[in-house]
Amino acid sequence: MQEISFRNDILPLKDKLYRLALRITLDSAEAEDVVQETMIRVWNKREEWTQFESIEAYCLTITRNLAIDRSQLKEAQNVELTPETRETPDAGSNPYDQLVSEERMNIIHQLVNHLPEKQRTVMQLRDMEGKSYKEIAEVMQLTEDQVKVNLFRARQKIRQQFTEIDEYGL
Repeated sequence: MQEISFRNDILPLKDKLYRLALRITLDSAEAEDVVQETMIRVWNKREEWTQFESIEAYCLTITRNLAIDRSQLKEAQNVELTPETRETPDAGSNPYDQLVSEERMNIIHQLVNHLPEKQRTVMQLRDMEGKSYKEIAEVMQLTEDQVKVNLFRARQKIRQQFTEIDEYGL
């Protein structure tokens, strides 16, 4: 096992942990608190770092569990993403295309926010963080097949609902 450094191995994960916490809590202040609490817990377990197969998976698991706990306490399931997390359309396109693109992104964010927590987290880790099925299974304590099923159902639900909305003309 190699030497693990808080500064070189754990602090660089801060943004990744924040994005995961934000996807679960849907509140930037809560997500920051979750990341801070994660860092404290990881630091307090520094004597055991060499025992972990992946320090990143360990940090993601702590973040996920803390975010879920806070989310359940505050019942933040129906709160929208904060505006700073939304992607902005390409500045080179015309204003109408920008507006349409922005509105579609808003709809997709709302649809993702209303997914069940497990599907939302799997989708976040796979599609936005680029994690492998194996890594997601490890973090979420699921089998790889369960990860694939949850991701398939999440994508299917988003696609179906978005198509219905888009066809209706909203």
